[in-house]
Amino acid sequence: MSEIGTVKPGFSVVNGNGETGPARLSSLQALPFFLPVAIFPFVIAAAMYGGWWLIGPFMFLLLADQLDTALGTDVENVNPNQSDTDHQLLWFNLAVWVWVLGYFITFIYAFRQVFVAEHLAIWEGILIILSLGAVARMALNAGHDMIHRRTKLERRIGEFLMASVSFPQEVTEHVYVHHTFIGTPKDAVSAPKGQSFWDYLPRSVGRSYMDTWRTERDRLKRRRLPVWHHSNPVWRYLVKTAIWYSFAYWVGGGMGILAFATISAIGIVQLRMVDYMQHYGLQRIRLPNGRYEPVKPRHSWSIAYKLSNWFYYNAQRHADHHIFASRLYPLLQFSGPEQAPQLPGSYSAMGNLVFSPKRWFQTMDPLVDEWRAHFYPEITNWSVYDSIAYRARPDAFEEIEKIHAASPRLIAMADSNPHLLDGLLTREFTDLNLPEGFGPDVESESLARRGLARVYWTHEQDVVEMKSRLSVLPARGVREVIEAIREWSNDKAFQLYMHVVLGNLTPVEASEALSNIAEATINSTLSAVYENYRLQRLDGTIMVALLGDLGGGEAFIDAELDMLFIYEGEPDESIEALFNRFRKGLQLLSQNNLLISRIARQNRTPWIVRTLDSNSIRSQFQHSSNLLLDIAPVRSVFSIGEAGIDERLKHAQLEILIDPQANRDAVKTLVDMQTSVEETDTLLASTAHAGIQEIQRLVRILQLSHSDISQLAVPDNLVVLRTAGEKGLIPAKTAQNLETATVLWRNLHGILGLIDNEKWELDSASNTKKLMIATACRAKNIDDLHSTIQDTATNATAEIETLINQGLH
Repeated sequence: MSEIGTVKPGFSVVNGNGETGPARLSSLQALPFFLPVAIFPFVIAAAMYGGWWLIGPFMFLLLADQLDTALGTDVENVNPNQSDTDHQLLWFNLAVWVWVLGYFITFIYAFRQVFVAEHLAIWEGILIILSLGAVARMALNAGHDMIHRRTKLERRIGEFLMASVSFPQEVTEHVYVHHTFIGTPKDAVSAPKGQSFWDYLPRSVGRSYMDTWRTERDRLKRRRLPVWHHSNPVWRYLVKTAIWYSFAYWVGGGMGILAFATISAIGIVQLRMVDYMQHYGLQRIRLPNGRYEPVKPRHSWSIAYKLSNWFYYNAQRHADHHIFASRLYPLLQFSGPEQAPQLPGSYSAMGNLVFSPKRWFQTMDPLVDEWRAHFYPEITNWSVYDSIAYRARPDAFEEIEKIHAASPRLIAMADSNPHLLDGLLTREFTDLNLPEGFGPDVESESLARRGLARVYWTHEQDVVEMKSRLSVLPARGVREVIEAIREWSNDKAFQLYMHVVLGNLTPVEASEALSNIAEATINSTLSAVYENYRLQRLDGTIMVALLGDLGGGEAFIDAELDMLFIYEGEPDESIEALFNRFRKGLQLLSQNNLLISRIARQNRTPWIVRTLDSNSIRSQFQHSSNLLLDIAPVRSVFSIGEAGIDERLKHAQLEILIDPQANRDAVKTLVDMQTSVEETDTLLASTAHAGIQEIQRLVRILQLSHSDISQLAVPDNLVVLRTAGEKGLIPAKTAQNLETATVLWRNLHGILGLIDNEKWELDSASNTKKLMIATACRAKNIDDLHSTIQDTATNATAEIETLINQGLH
């Protein structure tokens, strides 16, 4: 390959004789660009005679593909500053003009022959349509060249060429979107790594129409003109496309339109296939100021096969085209390996790979990785750029980057529901997450953020305020209302999880707000169902109460939805039907819910009782392994009818707690439980869970041993411990230590659950994750946290066992 020059900086060419200098075009160099015109006689002959002549266009294209690699490559560059008025360039322009004129004549003649030539069979007409579809790709390429021309006439003809393939909006998309946002998620033409062609095709085509409309709307807005103004080029695109479809209908009626649409579809698929190849996996980097790096040759795949360049007007020199979009095609420069990545094969060879995603990924993904390592050696982790969330919300890059560094579980949420990131850009979130540098030091800034977040989410946003917000959601119909409630809940929960990740809230602090969200959304869901069902009369009282973590106000990620459905009154089929609707509504609320994981005990029969008392509760939980653990944390979230039913539920709960026989059996069971916190050098979610269970065991023993003290009959473990210390039931210092342990276990359990790792190897965990875990537990660093966990596990277990052995029960 020594006769083929190598590119040097400055567009100089080093030829085989060692002479250096910019070459100028000659008229003879334009002759190969007239070759594409040769396909028209084959298409005309096929349309005129049919039969064996139909092979002509396909053989021509097949031979062109085979000759592409046989003729080799051309990497020589010419002087790019040659004036476009030079006589030599006129010949290159003429090559395009001749092709355009030949295409219009050939297309109109061949298309008409399909429907008016009596000697052509149906199958022959189909093959002619397919051959026109193959030529349509060349029409789009010629149109692409013309829309970059300087004269309005040439650009308008380019639009008409694009309209002949039903894709004239490509003009706006290509010039104003693709060239501006190449290599970013804002450009649908730039395929990210890992996206198959079959996924890329409908997305890029659909986005083409939407991006064109938005772009032209915004351009008119800047000129203070309405979108319906006559200067909007979209109307021109529609008219030109309508002309072609009118011609198709005039020639062939409904079948003519179908045939024209088929030709267009084939052309568009070929266009997008090349677009897919030209930019696959190549991304521009976000700069610290929030803007993208300038477009460089490295953001397009380069290739140098001669025949493809002749047929597609140097389209393979695409990297240079993106640097100098107005540069005429014969002056485009070849970008070598040091400037741009090189495709491993010709367009035709790569096109065969495109249709097989597995083979494509096997071939191209390693090359993309090499490109990243070569041009961006400073970036070692590309997970943010490869994420679905970044593609959907590129303006939230900084937030996505923080989530990626800290919480795989949150990024999975964002990838599944990218709209969640919109909540991080609202004032509700940004006003609490104050920017860096506003305070005198980092610690002061952190305290300010923590204070703001805690005040807002634990005081300003109480259940009443949340219910008020939910009552005005724009939705109609019970299903749509519940879906809107779920989206609102997910948005707020995601913000709270993000505050935990950033250290603005601890999991314990967030759990209070999350419990309020759960109560408000469940109440609003039940209210929507009730209003939709429209009971004609209600001879009784209805109540729904939460149990478990939700009932105890300790909701966090994946909180189990366990509840009581209560009806006090005469048995009524309509009430049972209402409860079934309640259940279905809550099932809909819990689907894809970021806070509520599922409905527990789905097979349990809803309560239909005539008198709410302790016996009714016992009968409902007769198969429970531990009634006291089930009924102790309870919170009413919805009631219709008698106002005092909430108090009577608490009274029934107290009756259970003070039942002597039940107490003795339950306390014995709790005392005999063998639970201990595992002491380990590894942070385990099970460690925190065991710690929570130990505290829970002590709290239940306290409640049963002193059931006469009504202040202990509350679901919150911290309140029980604090009350027990204040009343001298346990030493005040012990109560304080156990409160501290409770907060630690809940924070640790919450943050590890948010990260979604059951086991943490401290040596392999990133510094970001270590800091996040330590901050969530209010420790200085991970070493201090580990030491605190070990001390807490030892001391809390010893204190609990001492209390129990001293006969607390």
